[in-house]
Amino acid sequence: MKLFSLLIAVFISTSSLVLIADEKLPVDYVNPLIGTPFAGFHDHLEGGGTMPCVGWPFAMTNFVAQTDQNRIGRMPYVYEDSHIIGFTATHQPTVWMGDYGYVSIMPAIGKLKVLPYDRALPFSHTSEIAKPEYYAVTLDAGEDAIKAEIAAASRCGMFRFTFPASDDAHIIVQAINNTDTRKPYEAFVNIDPEKGQITGYNPDQMGSHLVRSLENFKGYFIIQFSKPFSSYGTWSDDTISASQKSQTGRRMGAYVSFSTSKDEQVTARIATSFISLEQARTNLENEIPNWDFDSVVQATRDKWQHELARIELDGATEDQKAIFYTAMFHTMLFPREFSEYGSYYSAFDDMVHEGISYNDFSLWDTFRAVHPLYHFIQPERVSPMIQAMLQMYQQGGWLPKWPNPTYSNIMIGTHADSVIADAYIKGFRDYNIQLAYDALRKDAFEPPYGDTASRWGDRQETNHYEARGGLSWYHSLGYVPEDKANESVSRTIEFSYDDFCIAQMAQALGKDYDYNRLIKTSTNYRNLYNPQTGFFAPRFFNGSWCPSAHWGFSEGSPWTYRFGALHDIPGMISLMGGKQKFAALLEQNFSEAHYRHDNEPGHHYIYLFDYCDMPRRTQELIRKHTSSENYRNAPLGLNGNDDCGQMSAWYIFSVMGFYPVTPGTDIFALGAPQYPAFKLHHNTPNTPRTLEIIAKNLSQQNKYVHSVTLDDKPITTPFITYSQLINAKKLTFEMTH
Repeated sequence: MKLFSLLIAVFISTSSLVLIADEKLPVDYVNPLIGTPFAGFHDHLEGGGTMPCVGWPFAMTNFVAQTDQNRIGRMPYVYEDSHIIGFTATHQPTVWMGDYGYVSIMPAIGKLKVLPYDRALPFSHTSEIAKPEYYAVTLDAGEDAIKAEIAAASRCGMFRFTFPASDDAHIIVQAINNTDTRKPYEAFVNIDPEKGQITGYNPDQMGSHLVRSLENFKGYFIIQFSKPFSSYGTWSDDTISASQKSQTGRRMGAYVSFSTSKDEQVTARIATSFISLEQARTNLENEIPNWDFDSVVQATRDKWQHELARIELDGATEDQKAIFYTAMFHTMLFPREFSEYGSYYSAFDDMVHEGISYNDFSLWDTFRAVHPLYHFIQPERVSPMIQAMLQMYQQGGWLPKWPNPTYSNIMIGTHADSVIADAYIKGFRDYNIQLAYDALRKDAFEPPYGDTASRWGDRQETNHYEARGGLSWYHSLGYVPEDKANESVSRTIEFSYDDFCIAQMAQALGKDYDYNRLIKTSTNYRNLYNPQTGFFAPRFFNGSWCPSAHWGFSEGSPWTYRFGALHDIPGMISLMGGKQKFAALLEQNFSEAHYRHDNEPGHHYIYLFDYCDMPRRTQELIRKHTSSENYRNAPLGLNGNDDCGQMSAWYIFSVMGFYPVTPGTDIFALGAPQYPAFKLHHNTPNTPRTLEIIAKNLSQQNKYVHSVTLDDKPITTPFITYSQLINAKKLTFEMTH
């Protein structure tokens, strides 16, 4: 009887373990194909600009299938493509930025073909498996097929190819694809048959024409093969040089060949570095020290699970969980780690330094919600990211706007000001605070070189960093005039916001003179309000209004920026006639379809009804815009470019029930949670914290908030502070219809 009871207990215990093992974890819900089509939800809208990359959170190098030759304006992987030309180690962060220091490899059988479109092989999405830790696809090689798999860490990756039986199996390495005649970049490869490896470097910087080229920049790589190769060679354009070990050129690479048996696996380990080949070897030893492909997959899966588990979601459907955890995944890809175990190459002084670094900050987008989200889900990275930007300031003279990997003069405003001031106000201060303030102050008060002689057009090619192009006019006139600088209205509004953020830090540091000056200039946006039309509008140097009210905007129209002064909402309300009239204009913005969720400037507009004593309208619009109207569990799943996580961060905040309308302050506008329960684990060093967010009686009909309590104490306004949230245990929304 005791034995029978013991067997029953073992059976129950084992069954429980099986159930636990089969239970889906947050990492299992991530769908990296979301956002990968070039097409948007509707005609003339762009896609999500994402890619199904494999690697650690914030990985230095992204490993991904390459469906076409990427460039500024096209990602390495585009869902609509039908062929694969390689498997690449890329550093392209998003579609409108460039790649740099990349390398790719491609398996093949039969006659050797090296050029991208010659070597391309068809594939079907039905054969794809895409996860944060693993990617697989089957390539159609005629009568046979080649299976390709990817595993990766942060700076190193593994490509595993399963070949058919063949006497002519190849792996083609493309070290560079420099087709830009303006750029002299030539890569180098060297084949070492005895060691079974290829080493080299690629100095290509696709965005270098925007500000400057970096003399010492190189993307170093080491590629090691698990199988000895029987022959090898190099290629340049369409010239193949059999048995040649070294090659330089603008569009070139190497190849190795061997015989394979049916279903034989050949694995390539790839190490990348911006420092040296020696550092690439160190990176490989640290991240992928052996040929155990599956262990790399498991280790990367564990890292993603650890990060994604910082928010537990309960009461959602399978599709909703996929959307939510994929959004989290997208917020933890960029900015990328740029340091390599204690050292980093700086693209701002072209030298190697000791320390920690990050790069590819999409600041015009991510200051709005991504960086505020890190205060909750990545607090340990907040100060190091700021330290990375301060290093750029020290080494290049300015804080960056969109480093890729150096200054790019892309977008407007200096929103590193917002990111740093917001973090400081919220208590993140593990960096040189005086240096940080000096950097922000320079943005506010020092015009860039040649400021009054340039119109500072978008992607204007220049040898000088733009910073706040048009700042001279902003100071002297109180606005940026349209006949002196492009995007003048957007610049004026965004400079005003940045001044406000710096003013908050100045006040906290006791710098009263700076505070008074900056808080005054933070209202400069009002100088472009045209009371006759009710819009912010462009003005000429002489003060007259421009004949076209549509001039002067960045990525938008007068409607896009109509409520753009996110730092002075009471001031905007007063300017436009009070809460009732302001709310009517907001309503017109939504009812007449002027709201563009596919782009960032209006991401806070839904929450502005809170400031007009109309929180129910905010809650109603949150339900509408967090729905399949903008977010879907499908490749065509993002209504607009994700822009390094901003679309995703907006979604995460909005479904949890609060949003940072004005980064630079600790105030969040309350919305309405869209799922019954969350657990937000926002641990600070040595201080485990969990905030439960509960939506009682939430249903399809009950989308409105009846009451809110924080640790059982009522919240009587539609606003809550960061300090309240991080010190609380439970935020409860009572929902109603």
